[in-house]
Amino acid sequence: MDVTRPTVMEVDLSAFRYNVKQIKDKVGKGVGIMPVIKAEGYGTYINRRQDLLNEFDIVAVATVDEACYIRKNGYQKEIFVLNQPYKDEINKIIENNISIGISSNSFLEELGKRDEKIKVHIEIGTGMGRTGINPARTTEYINKVKEYSNVIIEGIYTHLSSADIDIEYTSKQLASFERAVNDAKELVDLKYIHSSASNGILNFPNSYYNLVRPGIILYGYESYEETKNKISLKPVCKLKSKVTFLKEVAENTSIGYSRSYITTKKTKVATIPIGYADGLKRSLSNKGYVLIKDKKAPIIGNVCMDSFMADVTDIDDVNVGDDVYVWDNDNITLEEVSALAGTINYEMICTISARVPRVFIN
Repeated sequence: MDVTRPTVMEVDLSAFRYNVKQIKDKVGKGVGIMPVIKAEGYGTYINRRQDLLNEFDIVAVATVDEACYIRKNGYQKEIFVLNQPYKDEINKIIENNISIGISSNSFLEELGKRDEKIKVHIEIGTGMGRTGINPARTTEYINKVKEYSNVIIEGIYTHLSSADIDIEYTSKQLASFERAVNDAKELVDLKYIHSSASNGILNFPNSYYNLVRPGIILYGYESYEETKNKISLKPVCKLKSKVTFLKEVAENTSIGYSRSYITTKKTKVATIPIGYADGLKRSLSNKGYVLIKDKKAPIIGNVCMDSFMADVTDIDDVNVGDDVYVWDNDNITLEEVSALAGTINYEMICTISARVPRVFIN
């Protein structure tokens, strides 16, 4: 990719592979890895790298369109859509040989009207409060599915809502899921049984079954505060830009929209071409900071749509063209930036916009 914009996200493929190995070592032999590569691979665009995806026998996404993109991009193995789709998407599901999660009667009936084979995983609602059938209905629902010869049950799964903070509640979820799995096994051979995303992998070894679906830890970031004590990870991304304009202003000079920052002394100001349209949160205005020449430079003024300003008065020999890191994973972490912005690392990385080029390294 010919990148000319000074603002880029660097994506380290060797770090991604390192994280995959750590997860494999954690869950042990006999447990498959289904990487969750939804939302453009959590904003990394790793979902576009067929060389990486081909290392897995099954991958997970959130929407049918995400699955279709991966299929049309050349991935030939299994793709699983975590969320039950909409009836209007059934043609795409069939045409692209996609496996889907299901948990409603009405959608099942729509699937049953088709002649083509459709592979499904039954979602059990054990306490997420979102989707899934009541565990007590497992036998009833599977028997309902079996009325349609074209609907092939390949798996059963659940979502753990609080595996980062609530041992007791998660244990109850897993016990409920285990009962559902046992009921299902009486009626059908299950190729895949899965319940654990990142926090389940880290905290509940009894939740692995034969497949896990890591999300943010694949990309080397914390799924909760204790992550680093549970597994060794390497952050995959660095968000960087460059200084494109420098000026020195006098005391009592206003900086940016709405004059939200007024200098209190003679100040050297750098302009950096990344703004909220790129995913740099406006909530970082006047309280965030970036890294320039290995020193932290405070963001001053309101973050603009396409740029922001930083105070570089105390940084020696700053020049146009110098690298600027929004996060570099060492001096400034994604988690730090997210906390300052009043959000979580998941949202911060996923919402870096498409106009920021992704540059793959290593």
